[in-house]
Amino acid sequence: MKFAIFGTGGVGGYFGGRLAQTGQAVTFIARGAHLATIRESGLRVESISGDFTIHPASGTDSPQSLGVVNVVILAVKAWQLSEALEQLPPLLGADTVILPLLNGMEHMDVLQERFANHLIGGLCRISVFIGAPGLIKHVGVPPYIAFGELDNSKSERVESLHKIFSVSKGVTAEMPADITAAMSEKFIFISGTSGIGALSRQPVGDYRSNPESRAMLIAAMNETAAVARARGANIPASFVDETMQRIDNLPPQMLASMQKDMMEGRPSELNEQTGAVIRMGKAVNVPTPTHERIYTELLPFEQKARTH
Repeated sequence: MKFAIFGTGGVGGYFGGRLAQTGQAVTFIARGAHLATIRESGLRVESISGDFTIHPASGTDSPQSLGVVNVVILAVKAWQLSEALEQLPPLLGADTVILPLLNGMEHMDVLQERFANHLIGGLCRISVFIGAPGLIKHVGVPPYIAFGELDNSKSERVESLHKIFSVSKGVTAEMPADITAAMSEKFIFISGTSGIGALSRQPVGDYRSNPESRAMLIAAMNETAAVARARGANIPASFVDETMQRIDNLPPQMLASMQKDMMEGRPSELNEQTGAVIRMGKAVNVPTPTHERIYTELLPFEQKARTH
C-alpha cells in the first residue's frame, strides 16, 4: 500500500517509520535539513520500543510530485492545516483515505467540509519529537494509534489499515467503538495538560502535585468535557476522574508538545487547543473561564514567538 506521511515530525516520523519497517511504500513529506538527511542517510528512530533506521527512505517537499496514494497520514501541527489543505488534492484518488493525527477537534470540521469522502477519524498517543535532522526520538508513552469511520461503521478501508498497523512493531492499533468520543477524550486530556503545563512552565509531576495547579487542570478538563458533551460526544461522567488517575501515573518529567513549543519560544497550538475550547464553548453556550484565563496569560508569549 502507498502511504504519504504529510508532516514528518515526531508523530509522522515514528508511525511512518514503523509502516516502512513492514514493507509498505512510504514517502515522507518534509523540508530543509530534515528532508536532506532523510534522503541521504535515511530516517533514524531512537525509541523506548526499539531503535531502527529506514534506509533508503523516500522523501519529498513536493506532495504534488507523488501523485495518488492509498493513504495520507496527516501529521502536521494543527496551525499548519490551512497550508496542508491546499497541497492535499494531488494525492487524492477516488479511494484515498485521509487519516488525521492532529491535536484538537476543529480540524475535523474543516477536513470534513473539504474531503468528506476521504476522511476517517484518528488519534494517537506518544511522546516523540525531532531530535536532529533525520532523527526521531520517542521518549515516553507506549505508541498507540486509533482510527475509525465517523459513523462508527466497520468499513473495509478501516479494517485494512488495522491489519497493516497490527503487524507493525512498537505500535498498538485500535478501532474504537466510537471514534468521535475517543478523539474528544484525547482533546480533553491534551488541552488540559498542554494549557496547565505551558502556564506553569513545569513538568507534569510538579503541576499535578501542586494543589492550585491541580485544581486548575481538573477545572480545565471538566470545561472541555462539558463542551464535548454539548457537541454530541458520548463522554462518561467519570472520565475526568479516571483521566486524573492516568495523569498521576505519567512519568513526572513529561511535557506536552504545545508546552514544549511555548517554553522553547516556538509557535504553538495555543489557538488550536485552548482557543478551540473557548470557540467551541461559545458556539454551544458552555462557559470556559479556565481556558479563557490560560489563553489570556499565554497569548503574549505566542504572539512573540510568531513575530520571531
